[in-house]
Amino acid sequence: MGFKCGIVGLPNVGKSTLFNALTASKNAEAANFPFCTIDPNIGIVDVVDERLDHLSKLSNSKKKIYTNITFVDIAGLVKGASKGEGLGNKFLSHIREVDAIIHLVRCFESDKITHVNSEINPLGDLETIKTEIILSDIDIIQKKLEKGKKKLLSTKEVELLEKKLDQLNQGTEVENNTDENTKFFSSLGLLSIKPKIIVCNVDEGSLSEGNRFTKSLKTKYSDEKIVIICADIEDQIMGLDKDERETFMKEIGLNKTGLNQLIREGYDLLNLDTFFTSGPEESRAWTVEKNTPAPKAASVIHTDFEKNFIRAEAVTCEDFIKFGSAEKCKENGKLRVEGKDYIIKDGDVLYFRVNPWPNFFHTQIN
Repeated sequence: MGFKCGIVGLPNVGKSTLFNALTASKNAEAANFPFCTIDPNIGIVDVVDERLDHLSKLSNSKKKIYTNITFVDIAGLVKGASKGEGLGNKFLSHIREVDAIIHLVRCFESDKITHVNSEINPLGDLETIKTEIILSDIDIIQKKLEKGKKKLLSTKEVELLEKKLDQLNQGTEVENNTDENTKFFSSLGLLSIKPKIIVCNVDEGSLSEGNRFTKSLKTKYSDEKIVIICADIEDQIMGLDKDERETFMKEIGLNKTGLNQLIREGYDLLNLDTFFTSGPEESRAWTVEKNTPAPKAASVIHTDFEKNFIRAEAVTCEDFIKFGSAEKCKENGKLRVEGKDYIIKDGDVLYFRVNPWPNFFHTQIN
């Protein structure tokens, strides 16, 4: 259980190198020519969580299952992708399938690596990506508003589409103000509503302080999430064992890996929380959106649990670790019984009581 991030950008900005580093693999070919990645490479990465490590040990669990992130290395686009240029149609279809977009832009100079536009201009590169996404969404909305199809829409839906079409024609990406609007726009496959992280791929010397390219991006996109990484360094880090990795990171003054930065920013961007189940069979982390009611959270374990929900028994992860078990938490007044209106909190350790009682239920907290 997790989310899917698509790594997008112009050709030769380091997408495949970053993908290989984040997923600790060599699945994506990295080469100095455009369209090296034709079909998307997919890698699933565990979100390592020390809280789950503690729970698993305390419960003496047979299995430990982290939540995860899926990274998708999507083929590079060029200007005109929305009209089918380059690998445009493939690019746009693949990007529709992800939950969030990592806009990777090149913020380093190198005579050894060509740039598709023959100059290093991350502001221009990002504008190309955003423009192609906007043009694609304009095309989708215009087709929906065609005379024959318009009559299939409600008056409210027509008003929403006309408003968004006007915004897009002015170069403004779609703002999804309500959950209802988000669901409607998502059902159309609009790309501009997807949450985004701008990732600046820099050289090693610019990793700690950034450079003129990263500063220009931070100035123009001050309201957006921006992460600075060096894809080559990340690739080196992921090739080391744990002890070597820690030593190397300390030597270059790096506190967190690019993967850890993207996990943190991704969870924040998508408003996600993690809850846990823990028992002798398994300890497991589960991902849900913030403000998720307990029955809805139970459904990520099994769809039937939502409609058959009775109550949730909950302790905080901190209390579970402090006292050593749910039973000890109960003895110390730290175990709570919550009903259908309870909103899941990050770090909750939960045991869902459902009806009928499943004899195979494996997520009991002990």
